[in-house]
Amino acid sequence: GKGGRNQEFALAAAIALDGRKGTAVLSCGTDGTDGPTDAAGAFADGGTVKRAATLGMNARKYLDNNDSYHFFKPLGDLVFTGPTHTNVMDLRVSLVF
Repeated sequence: GKGGRNQEFALAAAIALDGRKGTAVLSCGTDGTDGPTDAAGAFADGGTVKRAATLGMNARKYLDNNDSYHFFKPLGDLVFTGPTHTNVMDLRVSLVF
């Protein structure tokens, strides 16, 4: 599959947060790329898995196949920043609201 560690983290979080209202996660590489992709990372919340299911997508299968990029792309939940020319590791933000 295609994806990087931040997209994988966001997909695992989406599965863990499934159905929980008022929770969100953002995971991105500060250099603007995540693994061999053009995305910096991805966003997920308690409704991500349900939205994917309406498109016929099984979140667990995408995670098992390390294909998080193709999971988040049709949902519009990938984060694109372009190259930032800086790298201070990964940024992970969790919100409870």
